Amino acid sequence: MTHVVLVAWDGTGGDAERADALCREHLPRIDGVESVRSGPSVSTEGLEGGFDWMLVVRFRDRDALTAYLPHPEHRPVADHIGGSSSRVVVFDVED
Repeated sequence: MTHVVLVAWDGTGGDAERADALCREHLPRIDGVESVRSGPSVSTEGLEGGFDWMLVVRFRDRDALTAYLPHPEHRPVADHIGGSSSRVVVFDVED
């Protein structure tokens, strides 16, 4: 499973560097997380649609994704994003 999160920061202190640090610190501790990638777009196309930052988490399977959402190590990341964003899109796909 691949979990994609697109974030538009609201300008009140929710920066990509802080989000990246939280992701690196917390998300790999969750059982079933296979990889974590995050950062701002470096695309030259300019088609980000107002989004500033992306998180991609790959999971072992659907059960690992289900367990991730309520996991305590997910909370710091989710709280930072939720408290510092003006818009969030979440998209999950089965690999």
